[in-house]
Amino acid sequence: MEVKAIRTMSILGAGTMGHGIAQTMAQHGYKVFLGDVSQELLDAALERVKKSLQKLAENGKIGQDEVEGTLSMITGTINVEEVAKDADFLIEAIPEKLDVKKELFKQLDKVCREETIFATNTSTLSITELASATERPEKFIGMHFFNPVPLMNIVELVKGLLTSDETTEITRKLVLKLGKESTIVKDSPGFASSRLGVALFLEASRMLEEGVASAEDIDKTMRLGYGHRMGPFETCDLVGLDARLNNINAMYEATRDPAWKPPQLLKQLISAGYLGKKPSSKGGYYTYFGFEK
Repeated sequence: MEVKAIRTMSILGAGTMGHGIAQTMAQHGYKVFLGDVSQELLDAALERVKKSLQKLAENGKIGQDEVEGTLSMITGTINVEEVAKDADFLIEAIPEKLDVKKELFKQLDKVCREETIFATNTSTLSITELASATERPEKFIGMHFFNPVPLMNIVELVKGLLTSDETTEITRKLVLKLGKESTIVKDSPGFASSRLGVALFLEASRMLEEGVASAEDIDKTMRLGYGHRMGPFETCDLVGLDARLNNINAMYEATRDPAWKPPQLLKQLISAGYLGKKPSSKGGYYTYFGFEK
């Protein structure tokens, strides 16, 4: 398959990453089928896509006609077969639970055409193990987008043990068509981006718990001293405290290195309902410590 032959995209999972990927694909002319487990989740996702596009239009980044045109390219459905059967390229973006992802890919493998390429947006889980649930490991690749997807210009491509060079090259060219750049890394715990991001967050958490500095000042140091767009706690609030905990747990399970054990405060905040900037959450670190204005 050539990248020019890819016309129909299937996205499984309509959460923050899934609907962001759907919007990006639709903006670049791809017909998108977006799937999730309930109509309520799909309706909320499509509404968030609409608001994102309208904000771009208000800022003069796109025309109003592009808002409607992009929305018309996305079809939401709770029927897995409808999402997947016509896909040229399929991206999974459901929560970071290995067994659930493997079961989904096993199901998708039976529905999709033989030539369909499978990608997963996982930020930590083994591409090789996920691919083992299918009969197409050579057509299986990690495609780790960053949040917010429409604005972030990098995609981390992760090659599983059996991912073919052809699949990697097709995916690399697809990323270029989306106006983004890519990095290529091998399948290892946390890949490159999550490994570095989690390591920074864990050290920042240790500093916070030791009273070295406040979360706000740690973030300020990383922004102004190192040029980071956001500090580790701001980033955690954005991606979700529960998502960050999943990353850390995956790293710990893969390595059994105590350096990757999750911070106690992170677990306590999650138990208390602080999940970050997402619906039905009390907020995140900045809310808890009273930094938000």
